[in-house]
Amino acid sequence: MSLRVYNTLGGKKEKFEPVEPGKISMYVCGPTVYDSCHIGHARSVVVFDVIARYFRAIGYDVTYVRNFTDVDDKIINKANQLGIESVEVAEKFIQEFYEDMGALNVERATIEPKATENIDEIIRVIEILIGKDMAYAVDGDVYFAVEKFRDYGKLSGRKLEDMEAGARVEVDDRKRNPMDFALWKAAKPNEPAWESPWGQGRPGWHIECSAMSSRFLGETFDIHGGGKDLIFPHHENEIAQSEAAFEQPFAKYWLHNGFVNIRHEKMSKSLGNFLTIKEVIQQYHPEVVRLFLLSHHYRSPIDFTDQALDEAAAGLDKLYALLDRLDSRLGTGQETSESASGELWSRFCDAMNDDFNTAQGIGYLFDSVRNLNRLLDDNPQKLSGEKRSLLEDGRTNIRTISSVLGVLVESPSDYFDTQKTRALEKAGIDAAEVERLVAERSAARKEKDWAAADRIRNQLEEMNIIVEDRPDGPIWKITR
Repeated sequence: MSLRVYNTLGGKKEKFEPVEPGKISMYVCGPTVYDSCHIGHARSVVVFDVIARYFRAIGYDVTYVRNFTDVDDKIINKANQLGIESVEVAEKFIQEFYEDMGALNVERATIEPKATENIDEIIRVIEILIGKDMAYAVDGDVYFAVEKFRDYGKLSGRKLEDMEAGARVEVDDRKRNPMDFALWKAAKPNEPAWESPWGQGRPGWHIECSAMSSRFLGETFDIHGGGKDLIFPHHENEIAQSEAAFEQPFAKYWLHNGFVNIRHEKMSKSLGNFLTIKEVIQQYHPEVVRLFLLSHHYRSPIDFTDQALDEAAAGLDKLYALLDRLDSRLGTGQETSESASGELWSRFCDAMNDDFNTAQGIGYLFDSVRNLNRLLDDNPQKLSGEKRSLLEDGRTNIRTISSVLGVLVESPSDYFDTQKTRALEKAGIDAAEVERLVAERSAARKEKDWAAADRIRNQLEEMNIIVEDRPDGPIWKITR
């Protein structure tokens, strides 16, 4: 099945054909670094991380650019509130971004440029636009002339005349059209500024991405991505600037992920339901969060609820439990298969080739979990050569798929230890007390004091602790 993607530019699925065979060039808008990242940011970053991972898994050479907007009104306002320099604010939240995304097992992009490190390129593109009469300077500011770009609105489907009619009266009457947007902003007191042909100032938001994407990926590249909230005006304005400057198509395919709602409501600071990544991963294992974010198609909205996260946690438990069983039966050495193949990998690729449908791919993964568990349950004392081969191939496929999804990065024992600690802390249970009771129960069983052993088991069950007796000793876990 050939890869098809839903292209926002055109509003339909299209066969994916890269600009250069065998290579992928992808630009995704990164954060404006003025505050801690929230779960909505996490969805966008995780979605495009998986897309890049999948392209690499199927043999493409991927150049993935994700920028940092490190000069912006919001950053300046935050710096003024804190009484520090804008660069300090930006660096603080860039570091937080790396910490949060590292916890979620997000791989670094190939190139991660900052706007402030690309001022010369930004000025160069603005000069091209002025030279083509697509932009104009007024008192140190530079504006893009939207009426000059014939296709303005082609990404969002908005018509310029309708936008003009609905626009509020602009205080700045220097604009030729109220929809014209700033490419360069004249310096103001106590703001960062750089020298330019129009005087000291700083770039507008939209021109930063046009300049950085063209510098690192070329004037035409494969994929431009981001959240749906960026379609207008940000991505619409990027297209206008870039295609006006370079006179060729900008990005071939535009991919936009859906929003994250919090307990059936739109996430909003004003509603008090604004969840940072740090807050979320204190409650849930980071891989649980990641699996949850991928459990719906990336273009669909997703509702963050306790039930949804608990379901993702239960699913992740099943994946790790299967790996634990497979490692116990097969050993933890290198699998015999060199790479993923067979029905599971083929079905997963079919799902991903249909506009990166991770939800369906995860469904196929759990189908395999059930099948492999049944295979392990069937005559568990003996493994025939054929059965061992099936189990080893299954383990290879699961590990390959999980590496695309960015989960199952821990050993099963480390994962369950982490989950056990989290659950105990949440329930307010002392792990040392549990260990003492389990040891007492083992001693009672050794002495064949079945009444005492049953009494301790009941006591543990009242604490939501279940004990499983294994040949190498008992193990215990806390139920959800």
